[in-house]
Amino acid sequence: MKIYIDGKFYEKENAKISVFDHGLLYGDGVFEGIRAYNGRVFRLDEHLRRLQASARAITLTLPLSQEEMKEAVLKTLRVNKMKDAYIRLVVTRGEGDLGLDPRKCPKACVIIIAGKIALYPEESYTKGLDLVTVATKRNIPEALNPAIKSLNYLNNIMAKIEANRANTPEAIMLSKDGYVAECTGDNIFIVKNQTLLTPPCWVGALDGITRAVVFEIAHKLKVSAREGIFTPYDIYTSSEAFLTGTAAEVIPVTRLDNRPIGDGRPGPITKRLISEFRKLTLREGTPIGAFRKG
Repeated sequence: MKIYIDGKFYEKENAKISVFDHGLLYGDGVFEGIRAYNGRVFRLDEHLRRLQASARAITLTLPLSQEEMKEAVLKTLRVNKMKDAYIRLVVTRGEGDLGLDPRKCPKACVIIIAGKIALYPEESYTKGLDLVTVATKRNIPEALNPAIKSLNYLNNIMAKIEANRANTPEAIMLSKDGYVAECTGDNIFIVKNQTLLTPPCWVGALDGITRAVVFEIAHKLKVSAREGIFTPYDIYTSSEAFLTGTAAEVIPVTRLDNRPIGDGRPGPITKRLISEFRKLTLREGTPIGAFRKG
């Protein structure tokens, strides 16, 4: 595996950054998780636009243009000869000193890793996930806007620890007011009265790329879909529930807090969305290009 760091490629064991990088010291930076399927990078432009928006929100100057960043991602895949991959694109504030001041970091650092990821076993996509609602609340938007996909994930990690202790693969995180925000790494949808419902971003949910794709697919299938606030009670009493995310894709949820959702099996709308999403990823995307021989 070859890792891209600031225009050069390094073997995994030699891919290093400074211990004074503010991404390491303070979680000061932004990132994107991106997927490649069948020789194409899915929704690459959307991911790069979100990366740019996150960077602007924290006044981080990206050292590459969007076109240059796109080519860097594609080149990383070509160098690693990968047609199917999970890509982690990271931009840190760069090397500074031990102080907090970002002005001491003259240049941002770009890291691109192309590898594999499998958050959940394949049987979870046919049987569904068992989730738990955790005590750790989602960061309030007034403190850290959820639209910013930053490197600081400690809030989510604390919730993930609670899920681990409950022996469940994912956790529902609530806002300070008790509304469902999102999971530790995924957006959540429920089905109520044949309508898809997902929390609005202002509650604490990331404006997910896969979340947006589900809205597109729902429109195509003539399934009503909208944003709306809801509580765990609404999940308990929903007919279906599922999670979305770049790594997770679309995955059913069949239990929450030891309560079955619907009949305890993935529902028909969820199964249609999974099928349509998988078809879409295989036919759409930015071509990676030809691999070099040798």
